[in-house]
Order: sequence, then C-alpha cells, then structure tokens
Amino acid sequence: MENVQAALWLVILLVALALAFDFMNGFHDAANSIATVVSTGVLKPTTAVLFAAFFNLVAIFIFHLSVAATVGKGIVQPGVVDTHVVFGALIGAITWNVLTWYYGIPSSSSHALIGGIVGAVLAKSGAGSLIGAGIWKTVLFIFVSPFLGFLFGSLMMVLVSRVFRRAAPSRIDRWFRRMQLVSAGAYSLGHGGNDAQKTIGIIWMLLIATGYHSAGEAMPPMWVVVTCYLAIALGTMFGGWRIVKTMGQKITKLRPVGGFCAETGGAITLFLATALGIPVSTTHTITGAIVGVGSTQRASAVRWGVAGNIVWAWIFTIPASAFVAAIAYWLSLQLY
Repeated sequence: MENVQAALWLVILLVALALAFDFMNGFHDAANSIATVVSTGVLKPTTAVLFAAFFNLVAIFIFHLSVAATVGKGIVQPGVVDTHVVFGALIGAITWNVLTWYYGIPSSSSHALIGGIVGAVLAKSGAGSLIGAGIWKTVLFIFVSPFLGFLFGSLMMVLVSRVFRRAAPSRIDRWFRRMQLVSAGAYSLGHGGNDAQKTIGIIWMLLIATGYHSAGEAMPPMWVVVTCYLAIALGTMFGGWRIVKTMGQKITKLRPVGGFCAETGGAITLFLATALGIPVSTTHTITGAIVGVGSTQRASAVRWGVAGNIVWAWIFTIPASAFVAAIAYWLSLQLY
C-alpha cells in the first residue's frame, strides 16, 4: 500500500513539474506572440500579454490533439518510458529554457523538450528505443519552419506593398495598427495550439507508462488538456521581457504593416504544422517571418549578426537539453 501511494505521489510531482515546464514555455515564448505588436506600439506590454494569453487558451477549442499524439506516442517506443525518463526530459528542457531566458536568447522550448526526451531515452536504452520517423520529422522542421515563416512573411510584405503602394503612409500605418490585432491573435492561437500540446504529450506519455491511462485510448484525459492550456496561458501572462526586446527590435525595426505580415506568415506556418501533428518551434517560425519582412525592404535592414546568434542557439538546443537530460536521468536513478 505504501509503495502504491509513493508511486502516486511521484506521478503527481512529475505532472506538476511538466506543468511548470508548460508555464515556463508560455513565459519564455510570450515574446514570440507579443514582440511585434509591442515593438510597433499597437498594444502596451500589459495589454499585449493578456491578449496573447486569451488566445493561447481559446486554442483549446480550435485544434485537434495531433501534436500531443506525436509527442506522447510518436517519439519513443512503447514500454521504454518510465518516471526516470520523464524526470530527465523535463529537467533537461527546463534547464535550457532558464539559461536562454536569462541571456535573452529566443530558443525553442519545443525542441528543448524533444531534446530532453531523446537524451533521457538514450541514457536508458540507446538509440534503438527512439522512433526515427517522429524524431526526423521534428528535426526537419527546425529548418522548414523558419523557412516557411520567412517565405510567408516576405510574400505577405510584397503583396501588401503592391496593394497599398499608392496609399499615404499615415493611412497605411493607421489601418495596419488595427489589422495587427487580428494577426497577433491568430499567431497566439497557433502558439497555444502547438506548444500546449507538447506538455499534454509528455504527461500523456507518463500516465501510460505508469498505468494510469490506457495506451489504447485515442485521447489523453480531459483534465490534462485543460490544465496544460491554462498553464501556458498563465505563463504568457507573465511574459518573457528579456526576449521581447531581441525579437521586436534587435533583428529588424518593425512598423505595424511589417508586424502584421510577420505575424500572419508565422500564424500560417503554425496552423499548417499543428494540422500535420508536427511539434515545431514558435521561436523559429516568428524569427524567420521577421527576417523575411525585413529582407523585403533591403538586406541591410536585417541585423544578420543577431539572427546568426539565434541560429546557433537553435542548433545547440536539442544536444544541450539532451545532455542535461541524460545527467538528470542518471541522478534520478540514484535518488529513487
């Protein structure tokens, strides 16, 4: 009886740790949703985070749980996951998120979590326990999502520039200050829809591994879905202001029309990836879109040195979080 109670408390603690990661995901990635709308002056920071958090939460009614299924069942072979693996994965992801938040680097919470899962599983049983299709699909979109963001962002900017080429700049600015509310809301929907599902996936994985949920069930428990969406929305409300400055001003200077095009291009990419069940990085997506918008003006409008530093953070995210996760997995074996 005592062993059963101890196992239950361990699962509860790991669920709480996963929700802490989810909160941090919203906190860390709030910049992706609000940086453009804040930097263009359309919304004040406090209003912007409440606006983004609302749409993060509304996403629960919009998207199917395809990404959660990929993370929960499409990364690791059945029977490999245990509480040590989940602990290692979450510690690896949280550690990388804290480091990149502290230094104001817009890295990917999503890939930190995937890297954490990979590192913990490798430490336990080697590469044969990973599902190659799920891993490669995620790795491929490290490059595809910023490219699509760049493509859609730049195409939107070119299209808008042609349509409004004869309009007065003051009128364009006034019009797109309103339109940017629509694009920011759409991007926040995409952010909530893709990112909350990653935590849903890892909790789902934990519950299946510990016998609290059947592997044959097509959906995770509803309480998992609701709490994960609430956690990411609350994280967004608190915002990650260090990263807002990098995303909103250091890459390129944005006006409302540019903010609208970047957010719209990013939202299209996120909606597409979520529909396909691919856990992508909202950070990669919006960075690509911002660079795409800036590059349509002139190449020098983009601070390529800043963009290059961000890319290096992307490259290191999965191996760095995997390394920490492997150590955390080993430590958990010593602790319990």
